[in-house]
Amino acid sequence: MKGCFTALITPFTDTGLDMDGLEKLVAYQIENGIAGILAAGTTGESPTLSWDEQNRMTRRIAELTRNEALCIAGTGSNNTQEAMDATRHAGEAGAQAVLLVDPYYNGPSSLEIRREYIAPIAAANPDLHIVPYVIPGRTGAQLMPEDLAMLAKEYDNVNTVKEATGDLENMRRTRRCCGSEFSILSGDDSLTVTMMTDPTIQASGVISVYSNLLPGAVSTLVKHLCAGDNDSAQKLAEDLAPLFELVTVATTEQTPFGPVACKAKNPLGIKTLMAVLGLPAGPCRRPLGRLTGGGMDRLLTAAREVYTRAPELFAPLERFFGVNVEERLNDPIYREGLFYVTY
Repeated sequence: MKGCFTALITPFTDTGLDMDGLEKLVAYQIENGIAGILAAGTTGESPTLSWDEQNRMTRRIAELTRNEALCIAGTGSNNTQEAMDATRHAGEAGAQAVLLVDPYYNGPSSLEIRREYIAPIAAANPDLHIVPYVIPGRTGAQLMPEDLAMLAKEYDNVNTVKEATGDLENMRRTRRCCGSEFSILSGDDSLTVTMMTDPTIQASGVISVYSNLLPGAVSTLVKHLCAGDNDSAQKLAEDLAPLFELVTVATTEQTPFGPVACKAKNPLGIKTLMAVLGLPAGPCRRPLGRLTGGGMDRLLTAAREVYTRAPELFAPLERFFGVNVEERLNDPIYREGLFYVTY
């Protein structure tokens, strides 16, 4: 797998999935050259989606992307049977690939992840690309490069990993173990350039958060890197860096008992910014809530900086959704109700 894939947010209304909004977001992604769309990943708030909602969303995205882009379905779980059922549903719905996050909370070893989770699902679904998703910071578990290489050797459909360890040495070990034909996809927007230009990693693309907002820009970044035009890629990455650095919006908040660190994790930042700019996003589902006032200020400052550096990056968004980005970033009316007024 190669290119820029969007980890699509899930747009919600007060009563459920916003399927009309979903269709608009997918159309926006396709129009701006995305290689594929991930349905029901972490950015899509998979922990708070029912399996029925995940299956409905995967089916609709598969229909909308047919002959246009790859459809990847997030089917991972900390229950192998659930993941097996979800993977079967995804294949029947028309997805070409599935993303299997390391089982969270119950904490299997790498050996167990390989033998009791990835291997049986890969064996049962030979026509689907099986993409392990390694993100120990969220799961408390980790499929190691050695076990990943054993899977790739045994199963032809395990040929790609989403790498979100943040550990460059782990990525280099993955390349050494899995060989030159294996695909490593960045799971962190801020590390994509490093991962794709490091000759000992040789990543082939990204599953991106901020391509939800700027799919054309992130796709172009990856295309520059694939073509070896590192100078153009570096310039574009510098323009996008203020947002790439805010996948998690971290602030220090004052309370009656002293300061406290507050980390608003993905997808709260991207969904909030999309809502400010007039894209169909809706709220996050509880227990995710809102940014603090300080978090909103950080997010808007970063977005204004990107807009000031390269306003042309937002032009496709303005045309598609009929909005004025500069106005929305600066008029307080557009952020009302989107952040906590008090801690």
